Amino acid sequence: MIQKSIQIKLETGLEARPVAMLVQVASQFESTVYLGSDNKKVNAKSIMGMMSMGLESGAEVMVTADGADEETAVAEIEKFLTTR
Repeated sequence: MIQKSIQIKLETGLEARPVAMLVQVASQFESTVYLGSDNKKVNAKSIMGMMSMGLESGAEVMVTADGADEETAVAEIEKFLTTR
């Protein structure tokens, strides 16, 4: 299992379109992937769960991945959250 704290750098935060794209990124991996913030933790492959987070630009999230491709999953999610 890998955990990494990441600051969201998306200008609009995680609104509908970026959430849908993030769910697509997370769904590419076998590993279970969770995002957590403020005592809330949701499955990154769940669009409804991700929408419920209401994350804005500048927010810190904890990305947790567990599985065969966990390192790649965390790296790709970090890339998505910090470069768009």
